[in-house]
Amino acid sequence: MDTQKNVFKEEAYELLAELETSLLELEESPDDMELIGRVFRAMHTIKGSGAMFGFDDIANFTHNVETVFDKVREGAIVVTKELIDLTLSARDHIRDLLDGSNGEGQIDREKGEALIAELKKLMPDTEPDEEILPGKAAHEPEPDSPEVTFRIRFKPSRDIFANGTNPLLLLDELREMGECAVTAYTSQLPPLETLNPEECHIFWDIVLTTRKTLNAVKDVFIFVEDDSQISIKEIFDHEANVEDMTVDKLGEILVSRGDISKEDLHRALDKQAPSKIGQILVKENKTSLSAVKSALVEQERIQKKVTQKKEQISEKSVRVPAEKLDHLIDLVGELVTVQARLSQKASIQGEADLVSIAEEVEMLTSGLRDNAMSIRMLQIGTTFSNFKRLVRDLSDDLGKKIELTTSGGETELDKTVIERLKDPLVHIIRNSIDHGIEMPEARKEAGKPETGTIHLSARHSGAYVLIRISDDGKGLDPVALRNKAEKKGIISSETELTEKEILNIIFAPGFSTAETVTDVSGRGVGMDVVKKSIDELRGSIEIESQKSKGTSITLKLPLTLAIIDGLLVTVGEGYFVLPLASVEECVELPKEEASHDRKRQILNVRGEIVPYVKLRDEYDIRTDAPALEQVVIMEANGKRTGFVVDNVIGGHQTVIKNLGSAFRDVGDISGATILGDGTVALIVDVNKIIAA
Repeated sequence: MDTQKNVFKEEAYELLAELETSLLELEESPDDMELIGRVFRAMHTIKGSGAMFGFDDIANFTHNVETVFDKVREGAIVVTKELIDLTLSARDHIRDLLDGSNGEGQIDREKGEALIAELKKLMPDTEPDEEILPGKAAHEPEPDSPEVTFRIRFKPSRDIFANGTNPLLLLDELREMGECAVTAYTSQLPPLETLNPEECHIFWDIVLTTRKTLNAVKDVFIFVEDDSQISIKEIFDHEANVEDMTVDKLGEILVSRGDISKEDLHRALDKQAPSKIGQILVKENKTSLSAVKSALVEQERIQKKVTQKKEQISEKSVRVPAEKLDHLIDLVGELVTVQARLSQKASIQGEADLVSIAEEVEMLTSGLRDNAMSIRMLQIGTTFSNFKRLVRDLSDDLGKKIELTTSGGETELDKTVIERLKDPLVHIIRNSIDHGIEMPEARKEAGKPETGTIHLSARHSGAYVLIRISDDGKGLDPVALRNKAEKKGIISSETELTEKEILNIIFAPGFSTAETVTDVSGRGVGMDVVKKSIDELRGSIEIESQKSKGTSITLKLPLTLAIIDGLLVTVGEGYFVLPLASVEECVELPKEEASHDRKRQILNVRGEIVPYVKLRDEYDIRTDAPALEQVVIMEANGKRTGFVVDNVIGGHQTVIKNLGSAFRDVGDISGATILGDGTVALIVDVNKIIAA
């Protein structure tokens, strides 16, 4: 049961995220019935599953919100900002209840009661002091709603019990909707000695006469529709003219259900009178006795007006805990290391069969690595949609009008990168809202629309993903930035800086452009944290801004943090790995340049000036340099920089290992990897060396 409860929690958190997204979209399109339906179904699922797994407080609270949105579906309540605000707060309270079930945080019961009280005021037929009872049906029909008869076939999956669902509870819910006749099909039950009590071998036909809507009937099966065969058809129009009503014959009902074919029916009619048609069909094994009994029950109520409904089966997926996925990646990483050892051993021995096996293992390992890494890739659009709520609430608090737009949400990124990217993006967006976008009056005076825009975009660029956060606010003033930096002692008045270097001052620790400290900003903590977080992800950050036009911040992030393609080089007796995605070319270091002792040098590469760094000096390696050194030219932070090494060995599939706590503060090394012979190679943090 604990496992099933954990599955419910995981699904509930996903549904709450979907609910928030749907509500924010609904605020922009209040008449969109599809969005209203999505909101209702999310709450209905949380309520039903919560009640099924013992989360009664969640089920009872969610029922109140669901009841309101059922009225919205019926058109009795219109979507307003007040309704969206209340529902978002209710969504947050449901999440608090979920967190509280884990023993995390404090549950504010009074907040929940206050929200229910506000929701009751929105109900058109509910007095302010009238209680919305948790047991009251969410689909309470109007007194003058017409009766409808539905034919339902419910064939659950065999493992429905293992998923924590009791189908009898669903049948009971149907019985509460109106006059209901249920016929069970037991022909597939195995002998008692082979019966597995954890499997379901029964399915049902239901004939339901009710004043509820088709959507209300569908919602009964909302928890099991992906794993069950469910058919719901309207078969009787109680509002039709009495003179037009005709009742289908038994054979016609069986054909309509698909229990027999037309050919079977005609052959049986040739042999027997219509009154005996059921007996002959059962006798010849054309259908079951249960099917005939069910058709006879339906025959008493049905009328020849059938609305065909196509069965909808969603694509199945497998839910895997993140810990298992991380363990898989670790195993793949170890396999890559072992494969490198095998390839090196085969190369040394030169035996044809061993070389062939090593090449085949390398090919399989490469495929497994790519496949495993693709499993970890998630679309960044889900993260983008989470910020709509942030922009909405914070802009309301500040009295600003701001719209968040996104593009490139389908761009995929390693789940670990996405998880660690959330906080930096929050800092950047909050700064854009507080410092970037002006107040509506100021925007109007500047000839801009009153509503400001923040745009989030993502796209692939080689082995990296570029995430851009742009706003159309007031931009950054380089002169004001410099004056502020000098006032805080971050730079001196004699320091010469380019405009780009001045803009980068905002990443300095303790720097803030806010004049006063508020709940949003002004304490000088934020953008320096962003820079540190992006550096830890082995990424880079670039800022562009035009005064009165707006600001754009671009984050360049690696696709994954687990396995990368690297360029293996040597300096002295040590091995180093440079990220291959940033390598542009390799050239020889001229002898006259090699004789210079300065740490940073300038190299002329086909008429272009390229600064370079000697890794020998960077890491204080005191062995003699070879007569001919190599320069690996790389692009990082928008600059081309050369790295002088002794030898370039070639490409290397690099499994990144974290350094121990003793090396945690080594700034220009981002990790290590193990070579085929067991030697440790250090991974160079190119961005930090260039920025130093």
